[in-house]
Amino acid sequence: MHPDAECVDENESLATAARKMRDLGVGSLPICGADDRLHGIITDRDIAVKCIAEGKDPNQVTARDLAQETLIWVDASADVDEVLHQMEDHQIKRLPVIENHRLVGIISEADLAHNLDEHRLAEFVEKVYATS
Repeated sequence: MHPDAECVDENESLATAARKMRDLGVGSLPICGADDRLHGIITDRDIAVKCIAEGKDPNQVTARDLAQETLIWVDASADVDEVLHQMEDHQIKRLPVIENHRLVGIISEADLAHNLDEHRLAEFVEKVYATS
C-alpha cells in the first residue's frame, strides 16, 4: 500500500488534477470532499477519455464530475485475499484503503507486483485484464 495518498479536492478542475498527477508521478488520485472523505478516484485515462476526447474543457470540468457512482474500497484490516478478491471482481487496478472512515492509502498493481508470488500475480493480471 502507498500510505498517505494525496487527494484532489472534488471541486478542483481536471487540469489541476492532471498537473498534480504529473508532479507526484502517479496515474491516479483519490477524490476527497470538504468532509475529508473519499468520493472517488480519478485516473489520467479518465481525463483523456471522459473529458479531452469528448471535447470538454479540463479547466472547467471538476474531479467531482468524473467521480464514479460506486466506490470500491477495502478496510485497512483486510488481508491480501480480500484485496485481490475486490480488485479482480471489479477489474480495478487501484484500491483505496480506508480506516475509521478515512483514506489511509492506495493499493496499486505495483504494490501487488512487489508482494505476490509469480503464480498469484499472473492470476491477478489474467482476471483484471480479462475482456468480456
